[in-house]
Amino acid sequence: MTSPPRVRRSNPAQGPVVLDELSKQIIEQLQADGRMPYAAIGKAVGLSEAAVRQRVQRLQEAGVMQIVAVTDPLTLGFPRQAMIGVNCEGDLDSVADELAAIEEIDYVVLTAGSFDVIVEVVCEGDSHLLEILSKIRAIPAVRATESFVYLKLRKQSYSWGTR
Repeated sequence: MTSPPRVRRSNPAQGPVVLDELSKQIIEQLQADGRMPYAAIGKAVGLSEAAVRQRVQRLQEAGVMQIVAVTDPLTLGFPRQAMIGVNCEGDLDSVADELAAIEEIDYVVLTAGSFDVIVEVVCEGDSHLLEILSKIRAIPAVRATESFVYLKLRKQSYSWGTR
């Protein structure tokens, strides 16, 4: 019987997850092809299909990874994408929570630098982008926004691996 995957937190309070080499190899296989069968992954990393299935389940339960379908917004009728820098005052976590509650915002990150928070949106067009900007600007702690409209997506990768 194969040992359970080595997925543990280096600092249980808030540290990063520590992975063994087999778990890292499984993640790398799935980043190359998220639909790869567990049997094929097992063959590539030297485990049984059942052992791979168990490790993948534990990696997902630990919040290390998720397996999702990544779509192309242009083909689905969303021709406008933008990154929006937000300057705020007060509690950034509460502002980030309010931003995350806006349905059209797909990505929220607190930052250091010119902006306090950066969000990413996928829109049906410029008028939709304007609506979203109005929602963002209506948050009382938001002081200013700056929009960076995407003209062409050159690279989008989720294959940074497990370094």
